[in-house]
Amino acid sequence: MPEAVPPGFESLATSRAYFTQESMLAVETKRRKLFIGLPRETSLQENRICLTPEAVKHLVQEGHEVVMESGAGEPSKYSDHEFSEAGATIAYSLKEVYEADIVLKVAPPTPEEIEYMRSNQTLISALQFGSLTADYITALTRKKINAISFELIKDPSGARPVVRAMSEIAGSTVMLIAAEYLARSNEGKGIILGGITGVPPSQVVILGAGTVAEYAARAATGLGAEVKVFDNHLYKLRRLKHNLGTQLYTSTLDTFALTQQLRRADVVIGALNAEDGRIPFMVSESVVAQMSPGSVIIDVSIDQGGCFETSEMTSHSKPVFRKYDVVHYCVPNIASRVPRTATNALSNIFTPILQEISQHGGINEVLFTNEHFRSGVYVYKGSLTNSAIAKKFNMRYKELGLMIAVRN
Repeated sequence: MPEAVPPGFESLATSRAYFTQESMLAVETKRRKLFIGLPRETSLQENRICLTPEAVKHLVQEGHEVVMESGAGEPSKYSDHEFSEAGATIAYSLKEVYEADIVLKVAPPTPEEIEYMRSNQTLISALQFGSLTADYITALTRKKINAISFELIKDPSGARPVVRAMSEIAGSTVMLIAAEYLARSNEGKGIILGGITGVPPSQVVILGAGTVAEYAARAATGLGAEVKVFDNHLYKLRRLKHNLGTQLYTSTLDTFALTQQLRRADVVIGALNAEDGRIPFMVSESVVAQMSPGSVIIDVSIDQGGCFETSEMTSHSKPVFRKYDVVHYCVPNIASRVPRTATNALSNIFTPILQEISQHGGINEVLFTNEHFRSGVYVYKGSLTNSAIAKKFNMRYKELGLMIAVRN
């Protein structure tokens, strides 16, 4: 027989008063207010700044604090007034700027600037591996700061956005530079970069098939020049031809073929990327001596050691020298030649990065959460974490992943 249901039980069972009720709970937010410092660049070659006034305004509206050293924006044609109107605090001493939790600058800090830094502060700047010294790394580790190289930062796709942006600018700019020094007014060959009807086109040789080469080749072919690209990575050569959408002379770095082309070249662009800390191929001095008088060499890779044995680092104020009557342009920071464009490009990259740091609750949290951001760290809490730097200077280093995993 079925069990008897107690009186009133049925009404209780159907009453919603005894059902589990949904309720809205407060969601804990990790968002953190950032204190960002923008010091004035003191490097002779540097004219850029990392944030535009528009980006500063956006960050300030989100509740962050930005302090900028007076005059930091002038080389990029941004005034203190523009930054002040955007909400930045204008500081008149470097010490005030280095009180920020995050110091954002382009060139690496000088020894004097490092002295202003403190433990657990975060530095985001270029690393400039070619001119890096052991003393610089030792100074950062002694201060126990977190140092991040923006050249090494990757995005979720695995690309390096800062390197890509600056390479696009450099690639587009080198052809303007080449045209300038081919002109008779600069004691050049007196020829046009490109070609016109009935006149053979100028000859452009590019070493490397990366982003600089792609944009340089695009500009040169658009002007009508005959372009030849050399690189030992066949996949890069295929990608270059695909991206340009045109048939292009490509070759591996065959010494005989390259020498023949260099003898006839009007412009040679050195844009090879360093592998294991060194340029994989270098044009010898004897080959440069065989180039035609008045031809132009632009060594974009000079900051990594250069692609030509005759290359010597130059500056924006004195950008060229002649050797074997060949013009050498060896300025290590070509993007700084057009600082306003470069500043806008950098600002578009750094603004989302700063927002991401804020959303995750700080630099330690974003490093724990985002593996792609970790790639830029080379000093963390006083320890060197980059194996390439450790190998170069025979220094000890720690695996960043392990340090992050056991963080307090």
